Amino acid sequence: MRPAIDNSRKSGRVRAIYKICAASQWREAERQGSYRGSADDARDGFIHFSTAGQLAETLQKHYFRQSGLFLIAVDAELLGDALHWEPSRGGDLFPHLYGELDMGAVTSVMELRSRSDGGHDLPELPL
Repeated sequence: MRPAIDNSRKSGRVRAIYKICAASQWREAERQGSYRGSADDARDGFIHFSTAGQLAETLQKHYFRQSGLFLIAVDAELLGDALHWEPSRGGDLFPHLYGELDMGAVTSVMELRSRSDGGHDLPELPL
């Protein structure tokens, strides 16, 4: 059963949302013309995204010591009604996409640099 949906944070408040994924998965999605999500996304029934303010904790919790990652910036407004804001970690609302990610909504693809301590360097992003 899907959790309660709160779409009150749709476009206007948060325009850019971000997906972290393996570079190899993203390159395959580019070849196919859409991104269907990771194994974790498939298990949960939606594609997980984070806001700029949520990225550092998401990286620490789910991607620590992983290399070869891309940070995909997406225009949330272009995702329409398939994007839902739902409570997750600590009750914070996270963007979840119920469907495939159309490449037309992607605004940039950035390499995430791994540090020797297992963390990652995030580029400056608008909050």
